[in-house]
Amino acid sequence: MFFKRLGAKPAGARLQKILNSPNFYQGAFRNYHPTTVMRSPTQAPATVTDLVISLTSRSEVKPPVPLPVVKSDLHALGETGPEVIWFGHSSYLIAHRGRRILVDPIFSKYASPVPGIIRAFGGTHTYKVEDFPDIDLLVITHDHYDHLDYETARALRSKVKAVCTSLGVGAHLEHWGYEGARISELDWWESARVMGDVQITATPARHFSGRALKRGQTLWSSFVLDFGGKRFFIGGDSGYGSHFAEIGKRFGPFDLAFVECGQYGEGWPLIHAFPEQSAEAARDLGAKWILPTHWAKFSLSFHPWSEPPERVSRAVQAFDVTCVTPRIGEVLSLEKAPATEPWWREISARRD
Repeated sequence: MFFKRLGAKPAGARLQKILNSPNFYQGAFRNYHPTTVMRSPTQAPATVTDLVISLTSRSEVKPPVPLPVVKSDLHALGETGPEVIWFGHSSYLIAHRGRRILVDPIFSKYASPVPGIIRAFGGTHTYKVEDFPDIDLLVITHDHYDHLDYETARALRSKVKAVCTSLGVGAHLEHWGYEGARISELDWWESARVMGDVQITATPARHFSGRALKRGQTLWSSFVLDFGGKRFFIGGDSGYGSHFAEIGKRFGPFDLAFVECGQYGEGWPLIHAFPEQSAEAARDLGAKWILPTHWAKFSLSFHPWSEPPERVSRAVQAFDVTCVTPRIGEVLSLEKAPATEPWWREISARRD
């Protein structure tokens, strides 16, 4: 089971497409700008040791009580207009005109190949695959364990009509029982029309990939989603860079941008955006609303669990951008006033 969770290496036509990609160089995918995973490779062991100590001893990196979750009827979503539900971290459902698009779903209790490591916060695994209707499109931004979960992907197979993901990532899904015909893999700036009025385009991100020891064998992406007259930016994971402005220039403005704002650290400043940079990214994209992601489910860094939304909601005030902060499971309608209540403050205050 451990090796099954690792996934599979790209092969055949899938591998050939990777080898033909301009983003694949000397045996691995590369970012547009030089990007190291750690600030200094020589400091990596000490950084990892410090992180493990922090996650096991610092109480503020996790909420003191289970997080509040709104249990919504997912079958009724999007019938009267475009609606979104965020499930914590980088998982969310976009629904409109009877169609449903699910992004990076994690509905198991951990984000690791080994059960029990990197456990989800209390309350955040309230939703289960059984709660979902059929999914018209499953989007996987990259193959890290906190974005592509073996148990969730396997459980969703019978509900998913089509999959769109980055180059090479389909090998994992096919290894787990998905038919290859259901999977579309895109290189950066490549588009696919998956339904009549739904077009999706893979766009650059500044990150890395890998479920085993060797990195960069599959691509990592953000995505632009044109859906029923609305335009969404699906951010995945990304450090800050000029690619946000380029995406904004080509595809903006956006009605809603999902931009990561958590799990940042001074030891890895290029692969995860700091909250102030997340606000800058929303500005660069030309986003009307930003929904901060990559927080409120797993602790993968030193910072207090509720610090990301505090910092990004302050930072966007310098720009013409609204920071929307729904509770986990709360329905967010793009036709109504946005949810902006700082609900996490009450949770954090219970520690005091």
